[in-house]
Amino acid sequence: MTLFLLLFSLCNLGSSPLGDFVVSTGESMGAVFPRSILSYDDQHLSTLFEVLLHRVSVEPLNLFATLIFFAAVVHTFCAPIFLRWAKQREEAEHLEWLSRREGEQGREAPLNFVTVVLHYLGELEAVFGIWAIPLIVVISLSKGWAQTKEYLEHSVHFTEAVFVVVIMAMAATQPILYLAERTLSLGARLLGGSPASWWATILIAGSLLGSLITEPAAMTICALLLGQHFFKYKPSNRLAYATVGLLFANISVGGLLTHFAAPPVVIIARRWGWDTGFMFSTFGWKAAGAICFSTAACLYLFRREFRTLARRVSPFDAAHPVSEKAAPVAVIVANLLFMLWTVVNSQSSQLVIGGFLFFLAFVDATRYYQRAVSLRMPLLVGFFLAGLVIHGSFQAWWIEPLLNRLGDAALLLSSIVLSAFNDNAAITYLASLVPHFSDDLKYLVVAGAVSAGGLTIVANAPNPAGNAILSRYFDGGISQFYLLVAALFPLLVNLMFFISFR
Repeated sequence: MTLFLLLFSLCNLGSSPLGDFVVSTGESMGAVFPRSILSYDDQHLSTLFEVLLHRVSVEPLNLFATLIFFAAVVHTFCAPIFLRWAKQREEAEHLEWLSRREGEQGREAPLNFVTVVLHYLGELEAVFGIWAIPLIVVISLSKGWAQTKEYLEHSVHFTEAVFVVVIMAMAATQPILYLAERTLSLGARLLGGSPASWWATILIAGSLLGSLITEPAAMTICALLLGQHFFKYKPSNRLAYATVGLLFANISVGGLLTHFAAPPVVIIARRWGWDTGFMFSTFGWKAAGAICFSTAACLYLFRREFRTLARRVSPFDAAHPVSEKAAPVAVIVANLLFMLWTVVNSQSSQLVIGGFLFFLAFVDATRYYQRAVSLRMPLLVGFFLAGLVIHGSFQAWWIEPLLNRLGDAALLLSSIVLSAFNDNAAITYLASLVPHFSDDLKYLVVAGAVSAGGLTIVANAPNPAGNAILSRYFDGGISQFYLLVAALFPLLVNLMFFISFR
C-alpha cells in the first residue's frame, strides 16, 4: 500500500499546495550522511517525480534504502504466513520426535533451525529489525564501515525504544495487574456485576487505564477480564466481534491522555515536543469522549442479548477476579514509584536503564508477591521501534515532498489506510521525519493513525496480545475480515470526535 501510494503520487501529483519548504539553515550544504533535505538544492523543481529523480541521482543509496524499507513493509503482510509454516513444521517435528522416542514423557522435541527462523520471520514486531541487517550491509558497502559505525553511534537514537521496553515490563508486573484488576472489579460490582456492567467497565475504564500503565498492559488486562466475565458466556458471533473491534479501537486511542503510553505517540513525542499536558488537552479528552460514545452505542444496540447473558451468571462469577494473588500496599506503591521514575526520566536512557536495574533487584527481593518479569513482548515492541528508527532516517528524501503535496483530507485518509496494514507507530514516525511539518498536519496524521488502530491485528502494537488471549473464544481464531468490519464503527466515532473538535 505504501509503494502504491508513492507510485500513484509520482504519476499524479504536481506542485505543492503548501508552498516551498524552509529547512533549518544550520544544516550542512555538503554531502552529509544521511543527506539533509536542504543539501539536494532542488527547490526549483516543481513536480514530485522530478524531485525524487534528482535526489536519487545525487544519492543512489536513497533508492536502495527505500527498496529495503518497502521489502520490510511487504514482509509485514507475509508475517502470518511464515508463522503458519513455522507452526506446521513444529507440529510435524514433534510427532516425528515422539514416534522415534516412545515412552519418553515430559520432554519437548528440539526445534529445527529452519523452524526457529520461520518463527522469527513470523513475528510482526521483528520485521523491521530483521531488515535492518541488509540495510546496514548496503550502507557499509556504499559508505564504508567507519561511516556506518559513525551513523549508528551518533545519528540513530534508541531512547524511545528503551523507554517502551522498560515501561511495558514494569506495567505487566503482578502488583500493577492486581491493582488494575481490583479497580475495574470495584467499578463493575458497583454497577451490579452483570455481564453488561463488566463489559462496559472494561471497555471504558480499562481502555483509559492504558494512559497510565501503557496500552499493551491495558490490552492484556482487558482481554483477560473480558474472557472471564463476558466471553465465557458464549455471546453471539455479532456481539463477540463487535466487542473485539471495540476493544482494539478503544485501546488504540485510550493511551492518548499521556505522552508515554501509546507507541504511535511515544515515537514522536520528543521530536515534536508533545508532553502529557499537550496530549490531554489536544487528544485525550476527545479520545475519552469517543470511547464512551462508542461503548454506550454498542451497549444499547445489543441490550437484549446482554439481558439474556445476565441469566447465565452466578453470584460467584459476578465477583470472581482473574488475579487471585494479592500484593501488599507497600509493594504496589513501590512498583508505581518505579514506573513514575521511568516516565519522569523518559528522555534519559541511562536513568531509565539504571532505574530498571534497581527495579529488577526489588522484584527479586519481593518475589513472593511478584512474578518473573516478562520481557518477551516488551523486547519485541522495542525491537520494532529500534528497527523503525534505523530505517526511518533514510526515508525522509521521499516522505518530505510526498506528504507536503497532500491536502488535509488526503493526508488523513492516507494515515488511516496505511495504519490499517502497518503498525500505526510506523506511520507517525515517518511523518515525524518531515522538517517543518505544520501543527495541523501533525494532528491529522496522529488522529488518523490512532483511529485506525483497531482495524487489523497489525494496526497497533498491543493487538497481537489481545488476539492471543481472545482467539480461543472464536472458531478458527479471530477473522481479519470480520474484525475490520466490526472496527469501522468505532473508527468513524473516533474520527468524528477528533475532526469535529479540532
